[in-house]
Amino acid sequence: MDFGKILQRIKAILGTPQTEWPVIAAEPASVAGLYRNYILIVAALPVIAQFIKSSLIGYGGFGVHLHTPIGAGIAGMLLHYLLSLAVTYVLALIVNALAPTFGGQKDPVQALKTVAYAWTAGWVAGIAVLVPWLGWLVALAGAIYGIYLLYLGLPQTMRCPSDKAAGYTAVTVLIALVLSWIVALIVAGVIGTAALTGANALGNVQLDDGHGNKVAVDADSTLGKLAAMGQQAQQASKDLEQARKTGDTAAQQVAMGKMMGAGGHVQSLSASTIKDFLPDTLAGLKRQNMSAEHSGTVGLEVTTAHADYSDGQGHTIQVEVTDTGGMRGMMALAGTVSPDTEQQTDHGYEKSYTSQGRLIHEAWDTQSNNGEYGVIVAQRFSVKASGNAASIDQLKQAVGDMDLSKLESLKDAGVSN
Repeated sequence: MDFGKILQRIKAILGTPQTEWPVIAAEPASVAGLYRNYILIVAALPVIAQFIKSSLIGYGGFGVHLHTPIGAGIAGMLLHYLLSLAVTYVLALIVNALAPTFGGQKDPVQALKTVAYAWTAGWVAGIAVLVPWLGWLVALAGAIYGIYLLYLGLPQTMRCPSDKAAGYTAVTVLIALVLSWIVALIVAGVIGTAALTGANALGNVQLDDGHGNKVAVDADSTLGKLAAMGQQAQQASKDLEQARKTGDTAAQQVAMGKMMGAGGHVQSLSASTIKDFLPDTLAGLKRQNMSAEHSGTVGLEVTTAHADYSDGQGHTIQVEVTDTGGMRGMMALAGTVSPDTEQQTDHGYEKSYTSQGRLIHEAWDTQSNNGEYGVIVAQRFSVKASGNAASIDQLKQAVGDMDLSKLESLKDAGVSN
């Protein structure tokens, strides 16, 4: 294992990807060699950083500073690391299986190269979680840059036509987000059922005896539906290229939205509209402050409003309402693979389930009287209450006191088909 070579590759793929991808595509490699000489090292960076942040440095706010117990932190770190390695391989299988859909050539080793080197940006940027306040922005920037790396790499490694790379990239990113979401559930403590149900939801992935990698996909599974989206994404990518040539910004946004599964461009609600869903009082607590912001990148818009509520007696909760806008297609897909799961501990619980068509996640710690309760509304809006409360019921009430029906009625607001 040559650490100097690893550092040089990281520098090259991040700094000069246009010239580095042809080099990567041409060099001989194997699945075992890629893991041993690169993935095992680079994939560990964000996992270790997260352990340091949660168990050694700690996190919190509003007068509360929390640490994940060292034992639990180590267990979570190891589990997260192993799952990251597994998801890298699974996503490579999917990239390989989708290659013909986008005019590419199947090659399992090249597919693993594609995933590993494109994900380098996110792995390296994940170290920034150690930086207070601004760390998450760096990590987000790394994830976005990784999408760009994937877009540049697919024509080189998978030999797909350049005009189909955008669609290939969009579908791959969509699947990666769903897989990462499932990993987050498992790392949070939901192991057995989540892993099995998530795997079944994505479809039956079969490996051969080592002489070639094949993927068998159930057409009715989420992965099967994603594969079927490939044809639609191809046309959307053509529309995107044409719109870029003509300079039609509106058409570019619609094409990007279609590729990301949103059905078209989605203009997220204004900051002032989202703020209206945070009333003066919730669950008997008074609002102390409020803020809202709207942002957009690569044709995707997101609006988020935050507010802090307190009763002046030690109970303080934070409420967040988010319009995922163009990412609503991803939210819908996440909902289709979400298993009903529950974990009980000596001092609390965590569970995810679906009720009345809404995905719900709740967690409560009886020792700290701290928890969270979140709901996905209309597969587009995320509403979450978290913090130090009298009980989980107070967090549920805070969400219930909000006008979720009105929020749901806005599910198609700003959609341009």
